[in-house]
Amino acid sequence: MAPVRQIFAVSGILHPSPGRPTPRRSALIEHAISLTGEPVAKVCLVPTATGDSRTVIDSFYAAFEGADFAVPSHLQLFNQPNVDDVFAFLRAQHLIWVPGGSVVNLLAVWRAHRLDEMLRECWEAGVVLGGGSAGSLCWHVGGLTDSFSDRLDPVNDGLRLLPYSNGVHHDLSEQPRRSRYLDCVASGQLPAGYATDDGVGLHYVGTELVEAVSTVPGAGAYRIEPGDRPGTAVERPLPTRSIVTTQAESPVADRGAPR
Repeated sequence: MAPVRQIFAVSGILHPSPGRPTPRRSALIEHAISLTGEPVAKVCLVPTATGDSRTVIDSFYAAFEGADFAVPSHLQLFNQPNVDDVFAFLRAQHLIWVPGGSVVNLLAVWRAHRLDEMLRECWEAGVVLGGGSAGSLCWHVGGLTDSFSDRLDPVNDGLRLLPYSNGVHHDLSEQPRRSRYLDCVASGQLPAGYATDDGVGLHYVGTELVEAVSTVPGAGAYRIEPGDRPGTAVERPLPTRSIVTTQAESPVADRGAPR
């Protein structure tokens, strides 16, 4: 049987609800782990978008302390890889998880280290790929980024495992992400694609979207495509299934600067 190619691309929760308990792990990363089908999954954090922040790495391990369903590890590239054979290390994982940060810097460093080729081979071999913010955008053709500035520039040099654009933190109030994404699709700067509000994930099998899931009541996923009239775009809400967690949410499990 051919390996199943899966990607789980999410928008982490940037602003938890006041008074809401802060879980150690989010339901989004737990859902990604469930997609591996492994009773004890090997889960690798690749925090390149944060410059391999030690805080992010330590928080990741803390989130899985005592967990009997996952074996955490990480790959850092600054100042040099922390493993001798990067491809063999990644290929041995069940889930590769990429947190937020600068998607522009992430893509540049990955290509310098040939991770773009390695990750494609992992995906084709059945390793689940996932992540939030920059770790969602990177698998697509591209999307909006504030890696350069708060103007939210379109970027089109993602890994292109998925032939769509991607909008993350679609409901973020501090930045005009929804309107900018629609404008970029309407003008042809970005191809048609999918957007997620905070707390929502997109599950792709092969290159087809099979399900959207949400950890936040009322948060949604959307199909964004050019409208019938030139220079317009249409946003169509997608069915979204609610998921919950019994654990507490790690600040790095699926969050990160919305880059």
